[in-house]
Amino acid sequence: MYIGVDLGGTNIAAGIVDDNGKLIYKSSVPTQKERHYSEIIKDMAELVKTIVADAGYDISDIKAIGIGCPGTIDNSNGIVVYSNNIKMDHVPLVDEFRKYIDIPVNIENDANAAAYGEYIANGNNVNSYVFMTLGTGVGGGIIINGKIYRGFNCAGAEIGHSSIVIDGKTCTCGKKGCLECYASVTALIEQTEEKMKECPDSLMIEWARTHGKVSGRTAFECAKVGDKAAIEVKDKYIRYIAEGVSNIINIFQPDMFVIGGGISKEGDELLVPIKKFVYENDFNKYMPKTEIKIAELFNDAGIIGAALAAENE
Repeated sequence: MYIGVDLGGTNIAAGIVDDNGKLIYKSSVPTQKERHYSEIIKDMAELVKTIVADAGYDISDIKAIGIGCPGTIDNSNGIVVYSNNIKMDHVPLVDEFRKYIDIPVNIENDANAAAYGEYIANGNNVNSYVFMTLGTGVGGGIIINGKIYRGFNCAGAEIGHSSIVIDGKTCTCGKKGCLECYASVTALIEQTEEKMKECPDSLMIEWARTHGKVSGRTAFECAKVGDKAAIEVKDKYIRYIAEGVSNIINIFQPDMFVIGGGISKEGDELLVPIKKFVYENDFNKYMPKTEIKIAELFNDAGIIGAALAAENE
C-alpha cells in the first residue's frame, strides 16, 4: 500500500491507497499556511502516522509516500523550488519529511498528481492524456505513455499560464492575459460580481445574499432559472475555458482531455458547450477527435495520484 498526501492552502489531506488506485482510508487537518514550512511538514508526517494507525495498519505496511504540492517542484531532488500559495523557496521537503518517517518519499506538483490520479481512474488505456483543473487557479497535467510529463526542468504543463488575451489582466505569474485570469473559479467569481454591479435586478444578488457569498455556483444556479445576467456570465466563462481547451488540443491532439476542479461538478452544463466549441474550431478537421470528459475523482484525485506516482518512482 501507499500513502498520498495532498498539500493545499486550506487543508492537508492524506489517504491510504492500494496498488489498484483504491482509496482505503483518508483524513485531513488544517494547513495553517502562514506558518513556517517546517511546522507544516511535521503536521503532514503526523497526519500520515495517524491515518495508518486509525486504519489498523503499521508504517511498515506502507511501501512509499507521495506528496502533491503547489508550485514548481524539483521531483528528482525532492525540493519545492518555489510555491507562492504556501510560502516555500528551495525547501528540501523530502529530506525534512523523512526526519519523521524514513521510507521512500516522492513529491509532485499538485496538478500533476491530480492528473495522474484521474488518468488511473478514467484514462489509463490511452497513450496521451491532458488534465485541466479549474479552481483558485488553473492547473494542468500531461500524461504520455503512462508517465507524467514534467518538462526538462520539472516546470512543464502549466496550462493556466498560456495566454488567451493579449495585454489582458495581469496574472499572479506577472504575465498578462493568462487563461488562469479568465477560466479559474476565482475569475468566475470576479466576473459574477462585476455583472451583479451592472445588473442590480439580477437573481444572482438574492442568491448570494441567501448563501452568504458569491461563489462559482452563483451564475450557474441562476442561469438554470433563466436569469439573463447569469446566463451571460456563464456563457462567457465557458467560452474562456473552451478557448483554452481548444488551444491545448491543437498543440497536443491527445487521446483524451479531462476537466476537473470544483466547477467540473456542473457536468453537462459545462461540458456540452465546451465540446461544441472545440469540435467546431479544432484545427483537426478530418481525423479522429480528442475525447473530452469531466473528471471522476474530484477531491480524491490528488491523494490517489500522489500515492501512485510514488509507486512508480
